[in-house]
Amino acid sequence: MEFNEIKSSEEAFIAGYGDGGFRMGESRFEGSMLITPNGFYPWAVTNKDAITVESLSPILEVAENVEILIIGMGEKMAFLDKTIRQKFGQNDIAIEVMDTGAAARTYNVLLQEGRKVTAALIAI
Repeated sequence: MEFNEIKSSEEAFIAGYGDGGFRMGESRFEGSMLITPNGFYPWAVTNKDAITVESLSPILEVAENVEILIIGMGEKMAFLDKTIRQKFGQNDIAIEVMDTGAAARTYNVLLQEGRKVTAALIAI
């Protein structure tokens, strides 16, 4: 798993999504991704059924710097397993679930507002 450190606020914004990946700053990355306050990671998740507490563990590792997790479920919104919500709730992290396009846009807005936001996005 290659970690890409965020060095500036511009690198933290999602500049584009679609065609199976994301553009962060000036760079394009293929596949799904996790975005933490420190940087972003490729994420092996390709569908909602693969989302687990374990797959989201890099976010729990920086829980003290996170207040909200935005999860992009792919092309369509889907429900999230309640055990994941419970685990993140125990760490005082709220979860919002939506389709990936809406999730990318919401993440950018919350980041611009200065919120402690992180994201887990299934590529579309």
